[in-house]
Amino acid sequence: MTQPGVPSSLEAAVNQARQATRAAIEAGVSRIVVDIAIPELKIQPVAEQFYPLFEEMGLQFKVYFPDAGAAALAKRDWGNPDFSIRGINEMKGRLEADDEAFLIIEPSSVEVNDVESFCNEATGRFVVMLNPKLEDIATIGIGYTGRQLRERFLSTLETIYYLQPLEGATILRAYPGLWQVWGETTDDGYELLADFPQKPSGEALEKLFSAEAEEDSANPDTSLKAKPKKAGFLAELQGFLRALSQ
Repeated sequence: MTQPGVPSSLEAAVNQARQATRAAIEAGVSRIVVDIAIPELKIQPVAEQFYPLFEEMGLQFKVYFPDAGAAALAKRDWGNPDFSIRGINEMKGRLEADDEAFLIIEPSSVEVNDVESFCNEATGRFVVMLNPKLEDIATIGIGYTGRQLRERFLSTLETIYYLQPLEGATILRAYPGLWQVWGETTDDGYELLADFPQKPSGEALEKLFSAEAEEDSANPDTSLKAKPKKAGFLAELQGFLRALSQ
């Protein structure tokens, strides 16, 4: 599979995420993370575009939201579909013999114990987490408890799709491809700056951008823009999100 480039819209990003999720499920990856890391992203419309993947794959599935209120709202807005939509606190004891997959929408560190218990109960099934916020330093801490959680549970999750726009660049990973950093170019496009086997750390990004800045200084005609484009991906996303909220 060829690694896709930076998506031109939120719809394209969700489509990339669906394709990466399909590939991961077909490869047997059971604990899947999809993270579209865009500020102020409204998750329910994204989930509505995402969940049909399970229907297309013929999987028996359930959907979970952080609370019963969000679940009820989604059920209403999605036209009362025939699959189960519940709050995360209703997970316990809900696993049935014919369940094959579960979509958990934006679980936070508050629900991390429930999610971990559920994943253990659902061993052998597919659990897909959309934009999880499980590792919240303010709640879990960065000491022994946080380290235990990472070693015991978070390390068992695989981020198969990740998209994060930065200032003048974008981090992208689409399974089974590598993690990539793309830089914005002066012709409203993107160029691949680097591949990484794992999510690049802040230090790795700083080193990469420092090297790019030095190269730009030496070759000003090929320099990347320092600021995101107003008419580019971020601007289109902002317009898309405004339209969804109306």
